[in-house]
Amino acid sequence: MSGGLNWRLDSEPVQAGEFCWYALETRHRCEKKVVHQLIRLGVETFLPELTEVHRWSDRKKTVTIPLFAGYAFVKLDRSQASRLRVLQTPGVIGFVSSQGKAAPVPVEQVEHLRKLLRENVPCSLHAFLRAGQRVRVRGGCLDGVEGIYVDADSKKLIVSIDCLQRSVAVRVEGYELDLV
Repeated sequence: MSGGLNWRLDSEPVQAGEFCWYALETRHRCEKKVVHQLIRLGVETFLPELTEVHRWSDRKKTVTIPLFAGYAFVKLDRSQASRLRVLQTPGVIGFVSSQGKAAPVPVEQVEHLRKLLRENVPCSLHAFLRAGQRVRVRGGCLDGVEGIYVDADSKKLIVSIDCLQRSVAVRVEGYELDLV
């Protein structure tokens, strides 16, 4: 093949060395195990996690849990061989797909989610929304994060991962928002 192109089985041309984020579905409570195995294989991964305090009658414990139960993200070149290597990892169910093909996750969605978690902004899971106004935070530690503004009463911004149909809500009271 010439021109640095590789061909996928579905005949779409892909630039050699082009990397995309993909969402993986994992077996129940196997997200961390899958991520550790993929890291050992040299695959770049992202497992968004929340820290929670669990309380029992006699004690309390701080635990880290996956933000999206049953899912993790991997960054791969778009070759069939890379995807096959990931699919052969114990605990992996498959790629989140659209029309039978592994659906790339827009890099902006992954970066916005990483920024929310890196800044330790209090957030919680939220129902996936399609309706609403898309906004971008201007200024502060969340500068540039985009999402859907819910309403003036709750002052929440919903950051969504479309292919997982999962969202995270974060309070944006005091932040300036611009329409996207």
